[in-house]
Amino acid sequence: MNVLVSGATGLIGSALCNALTQRGDKVARLVRKEWSSDPAEMLWDPAEGYIERGKLEGFDAAVHLSGENVGSGCWTANKKRRIMQSRTQTTRLLCDTFATLASQPKVWVSASATGYYGNCGDHAVDEDAPSGDLFLSEVCRQWEEATLPAREMGIRVVNARFGVVLGGKNSPFGKMLLPFKLGLGGPVGPGTQYMPWITLGDAVRAIIFVLDTQDVDGPVNVVSPHPVRNREFVKCLGQALHRPAVVPVPAFAVRMVFGEMADNLLLASQRAVPKKLEESGFAFDHPHLDEAIRHVLEAM
Repeated sequence: MNVLVSGATGLIGSALCNALTQRGDKVARLVRKEWSSDPAEMLWDPAEGYIERGKLEGFDAAVHLSGENVGSGCWTANKKRRIMQSRTQTTRLLCDTFATLASQPKVWVSASATGYYGNCGDHAVDEDAPSGDLFLSEVCRQWEEATLPAREMGIRVVNARFGVVLGGKNSPFGKMLLPFKLGLGGPVGPGTQYMPWITLGDAVRAIIFVLDTQDVDGPVNVVSPHPVRNREFVKCLGQALHRPAVVPVPAFAVRMVFGEMADNLLLASQRAVPKKLEESGFAFDHPHLDEAIRHVLEAM
């Protein structure tokens, strides 16, 4: 299979490219450079609407993982605009490009997030649940809507709604390890909010699974079948690191430090479940949190 990947240097993208290559697929990466002599790299500048269209013929599949990091920096008006545009502009550019090709990809996996559902409390949400009313809910709605023209072209589109991905030293999970190692970890806010999560390995395997599985399309929750509350997550992490995890961070303090980001990323409860993946026969390697965290820490 010939696969085009954007966001190939990110946490999921780099692991995905390695996994595809190892199984014998041919991978090409969309990169933001002025020039490249690597035949596996194709240049694009979404802000300028530029992409090397002539090199995009003949791909069997595409995976779109590009987007501004939502967890870094303060959510100023400019930051929020970059978060939105980095997803919608890139997606629309790919759609417009696919429309000009004589040989279009048969399947396109475009990233989204469980932030689509907003704050759901204790209510379990599968792919049929409505979107929420938070900023990230609107981002995900517009992100997914930007793929609709590709669906109308006859391309099988999968909107992969990722939960928290466990793995990678420079990932959000990797960065939270230091305070836990120092014995300063603990519940965030009430600790009752649900956290949808998945290991990096299972996330990559899920992407490859939906690429290969013809009857999977539309939104797909890329999460473990066992979401946990924040207090359970920090307890499991503390136990795996042999450190206490009892230092709470009050909700008001989280909002003081992170502002709007706090209610979108840290305090919102999303009990998302992978209905489509399970119904399609996907088998998780690490479905349970305690074992998953041990596996991820050993791999790091």
